[in-house]
Amino acid sequence: MDHLMSPADEGRQNSRHRVLIIGSGFGGLFAAKALRREDVDVTIVARTSHHLFQPLLYQVATGILSEGEIAPATREILRRQRNVRTLLGDVVDVDLDSRTVTALAPAGITYTVGYDSLIVAAGASQSYFGHDEFAEHAPGMKSIDDALELRGRIFGAFELAELETDPAAAERWLTFVVVGAGPTGVEMAGQIAELAHRTLPGDFRRIDPRQARILLLDGAPAVLPSFGDRLSTKALRQLHRLGIEVELHTTVVGVDSTGIEVVDGTGTRRRIETMTKIWAAGVAASPLGKLLSLGSGAETDRAGRVMVEPNCSLPGHPEVFVVGDMMSLNRLPGVAQVAIQSGQHAAGQITRRLHGKPTGQPFQYHDKGSMATISRFSAVASVGKMRLSGFLGWMLWLAVHLLYLVGFKNRVTAALHWFVSFIGRGRSQRTITIQQIFARTILQKVAQEEAARLEASQSR
Repeated sequence: MDHLMSPADEGRQNSRHRVLIIGSGFGGLFAAKALRREDVDVTIVARTSHHLFQPLLYQVATGILSEGEIAPATREILRRQRNVRTLLGDVVDVDLDSRTVTALAPAGITYTVGYDSLIVAAGASQSYFGHDEFAEHAPGMKSIDDALELRGRIFGAFELAELETDPAAAERWLTFVVVGAGPTGVEMAGQIAELAHRTLPGDFRRIDPRQARILLLDGAPAVLPSFGDRLSTKALRQLHRLGIEVELHTTVVGVDSTGIEVVDGTGTRRRIETMTKIWAAGVAASPLGKLLSLGSGAETDRAGRVMVEPNCSLPGHPEVFVVGDMMSLNRLPGVAQVAIQSGQHAAGQITRRLHGKPTGQPFQYHDKGSMATISRFSAVASVGKMRLSGFLGWMLWLAVHLLYLVGFKNRVTAALHWFVSFIGRGRSQRTITIQQIFARTILQKVAQEEAARLEASQSR
């Protein structure tokens, strides 16, 4: 079923400037909010109906928070902003000449939206460094679906270990491997250790969850390398205290249903028997980057990010802005603050153009610091010249994450869940379903069906 909103659509009837934003993440949402007082019509097209606070996905995966607390509905967030409408759809084509975008929504619905200014903030996906086949057995953590699937796999591993009579099989279920020692990997490994050592002991009769083995692997020479040597060393020390086995200079070369194969720094290849693998290494820009590159001639980097002009605009197309994880500019990190600030900058450029002011001001990123939790009451934080670790780092982490959670309700419920998990031992979100465990297979089938419908509609 096709729905066409041509360039002469409802947004053109009142001749107001039409701003189209692709993506409802940090870049897209903050760009839309920056335009709330402007005389423009803003349309957000996103593949999900929610805004995702991605830094806390690992807490959904380990049962601390529910998905609703980190992924409020985009419509709810923007309901008071009268110049915004939101549309559900996965963008499949951008026509830079006609200034239209085509999107595919569930149930095979396709539609086209016109624009005068375009902000592309479609974010990034997990990168397996050319080995996409690893994804089947080692899910990444970029979406709510990923986090719920991982929750099913992690809690399900303990349940299935309880059923095993073969000690070797039980040990395989109780071995957890996290690939990637950046913030996401460190936080995930730390929370699995907390589960095994604090939350689950006493809940099982045959197994002792404290016997779980948690491994953190990375090809780099240090954990959290971007935090500097001092904080990296402190983080490594705390991971060891939690009983986590950290293996650096270690590259993954094979993944299957029952294990993972690695090559260490000496070139030795070996196998780790494990049923639960979690991929937290590497990111790749949205496929829209390649689409924009083909349409404009702009270059992309190795991760698929579009090389933009200093003001975040697409080369040769000053009306198009690429922000956040999709842009390649001055080697900026793929963090939320870059997305927020570049989204706001793009909105500012559009506003200046509408008011007849010169555009082209280069984007200046203001680094507000980095932080990562390791366990309850322990985190590392690098903010300006300040380096914090332990309890002080954790308090700063807590304050910053409460600040950036969207909505008062979300902050209150998240704080309550953190109190239960960090002060007590409980996890309020331990429910797992068959749908969660097999989410990846279901989503792949849906994606294949939607791709087939699109191909059929284009051939007519």
